[in-house]
Amino acid sequence: MVVGGGLAGCEAALQLANAGHDVTLVEMRPVRGTEAHQSENLGELVCTNSFKSVHPTNAHGQLKREMRALGSVLLDCADATSVPAGSALAVDRQLFSEAMTHAVDSHPGIEVVREEGGELPEGPAIVATGPLTSDALSSAIQRALGDEGLAFYDAIAPIVHRDSLDESIVFEAGRFEEDSDYLNCPMDKTEYLVFIEALLAGDVYEGPDWDAVPYFEGCLPIEVMASRGEDTPRFGPMKPIGLTDPRSGARPYAVVQLRREDRAGQMWNLVGFQTRLRTGAQKSVFQLIPGLERCEFLRWGSIHRNAYLNFPACLTPHGSLKERPDLIFAGQLTGVEGYTESAASGILAGINLGRVLRGEPPVVPPPTTMLGGLFRYLRESAPDRFQPMNSNWGLVDPLKQRVKNKAQKREMLAERAETDFRAWMEASGIQSPAGGLVGRT
Repeated sequence: MVVGGGLAGCEAALQLANAGHDVTLVEMRPVRGTEAHQSENLGELVCTNSFKSVHPTNAHGQLKREMRALGSVLLDCADATSVPAGSALAVDRQLFSEAMTHAVDSHPGIEVVREEGGELPEGPAIVATGPLTSDALSSAIQRALGDEGLAFYDAIAPIVHRDSLDESIVFEAGRFEEDSDYLNCPMDKTEYLVFIEALLAGDVYEGPDWDAVPYFEGCLPIEVMASRGEDTPRFGPMKPIGLTDPRSGARPYAVVQLRREDRAGQMWNLVGFQTRLRTGAQKSVFQLIPGLERCEFLRWGSIHRNAYLNFPACLTPHGSLKERPDLIFAGQLTGVEGYTESAASGILAGINLGRVLRGEPPVVPPPTTMLGGLFRYLRESAPDRFQPMNSNWGLVDPLKQRVKNKAQKREMLAERAETDFRAWMEASGIQSPAGGLVGRT
């Protein structure tokens, strides 16, 4: 059984059916609608109509190459319904969802059942119900995982790449010299006031009614904090207490701290900077921070409604319940962000449920690949601050040699990912319907 007829659920169902299994796909629409969906089609896109870049030196493009090698139905349907969008893969959303629905409905091995699932399936299953999981099923998941297993909103701060920081300004230190695990961006009074003014004037995303969530004092958007008073952020996440700027030998007027997100130290989180600024505003405002003038954003900040599981605390490396390897979670519910990320996790869930049913061990690609790097993040993040993530090059293992040229570095990362993904597929006995990684891009 596959629960959920979104991108991940469709990919998972077709992976299993193509492997010879009889699949029941349960989708609650139109028996019960959601605040976001407009139709009863499977694979409906509720946000943008773009699947982002197809170029393999882009993280999203590399993920697409890996998905094509695994036989992604999403990408086949996207190719058939694409609209001009430069280097991005964009689609006519109505035609796309119709193509996804046809791909599932026409498969002889899949039965689509339109009903609301209120309990976790007892037999082999994949649950891919997305961020708008029904209250009944959310309660069942929470009972299975415990009180800390399911979150209902995101409070996400931006993440930047270490290589893009100005090392002449940013310094390593912890407050009161307790440790040096943080990177610090110091501000004088003028820089701070300019930043606050830009922050308050920034374009804020309001979102549709279903996207609204209450703000908790522990995760206020940085712009909401600033609206409470000019010095409020300076007495909150931007407090300079216990820090000394090595350039001046004095305490900064304010400071932005960055916290490591990965073991290799490539991804750094702006501490306390969850925000509802639009992405363009985030770029222009946050690049006013000294040391971040040319920073590369690996993830944008956001606060929005989104049910997701605490993957590193509650699930196995392949996304199942710890006591039930045949009950696998997939899609945005697992803490991945984005259409292709959700679909890719559904593909892997379908592959691994098939392996479990055949008595074979589940498999996950190596962290030199985009899908493998994403799953490593899901399983190795700190459970007490786990937050959803999209694909980016900061997730994969760094190259052994330092490469300063960004374009050359991305080419080398993509070439290594291609080689390693092909080797993983061969070692795992996974056949590629697309004829290998050299197929369409």
